[in-house]
Amino acid sequence: MSEPTNECLFCRMVAGEIPPDVVRETDRTLAFRDINPQAPTHVLVIPKEHHATLGALVGADPELTAELVAAAHAVAVQEGLVTADVPEPGYRVVANTGPQAGQTVHHVHLHVLGGRGLGWPPG
Repeated sequence: MSEPTNECLFCRMVAGEIPPDVVRETDRTLAFRDINPQAPTHVLVIPKEHHATLGALVGADPELTAELVAAAHAVAVQEGLVTADVPEPGYRVVANTGPQAGQTVHHVHLHVLGGRGLGWPPG
C-alpha cells in the first residue's frame, strides 16, 4: 500500500475532504456514483486504502481485493441490476489499469456499469 496523498482524488473522498455521492460503504470499501456516468448505473467501488492499480492491490492484500469484488456485486444487487438468485438483467465490472487502459485516477477502482445493453468489444 502506498500512502494516501493530497493529490489523490479518491483518498480525499475517503478522508471526507470531497463529498462523494455514496451508494454503499463498508469498513474497507467505498462505493459512489461516477460524476461522468457512461451508463444509467455507473458506480465506482474503491478500497479505502490507497493502492495505485489493481495489480498493486492484488499483490499487497488479496483479501481486500476479494472484498472489493464483493462490494461491486453488492452494489449491483442494491441498484437492481441483479438479484441474489438471478443474474439478470446483468452488469459489467471494469478495472482500468495503466494509461493504455484509460486509468486517470491512480487509486484502484472498479466501475460497476448497468441499466442498458453493453456492447462487446468495449472501447
